[in-house]
Amino acid sequence: MARALKPLPVKLIVGAIFASEGVLLKAKKRLEGKFGPCDFQSPVMPFDFTKYYEQEMGQGLLRQFLSFRRLINPQALAAIKLYSNGLEKRFARAGKRTINLDPGYLCASRLVLASCKDYAHRIYLGKGVYAEVTLQFQEGDFCALEWTYPDYKSRGYLESFHAVRKLYLKQLPR
Repeated sequence: MARALKPLPVKLIVGAIFASEGVLLKAKKRLEGKFGPCDFQSPVMPFDFTKYYEQEMGQGLLRQFLSFRRLINPQALAAIKLYSNGLEKRFARAGKRTINLDPGYLCASRLVLASCKDYAHRIYLGKGVYAEVTLQFQEGDFCALEWTYPDYKSRGYLESFHAVRKLYLKQLPR
């Protein structure tokens, strides 16, 4: 019989979609207040893979990924998703979001994202939150899965995830 082991800590990441860098800075300050300082910020990239958020958030949307120095227990992901949803509501104007925050975590073998939407490939974590493996790491690179969003397959995103993974591997206990 296999023995249940305590999981290794993982690297918290948050993908932000926004139109104004001002709201990003406010959200980042709140996130750092809760999870500690960022140790990585991707370049700000155009978010032009879908128009899904334009009706609510406007045109010319941007994306940036943040990672945090302090490693987390993967079990914390549901609570982190609920916290990020609360931040989205806090920064909303007239009932419309001004920022979309997508938390997840990265470890040596995968990138996991949290969602409040259930689909066949998502696992329920509790409190209305699901998790999905969005990318897996194999043979030196991140590999997309059947359900991976197109933007998460893009070179700019993958370069960011490689940088975060390098930071993470340096932090693991030897």
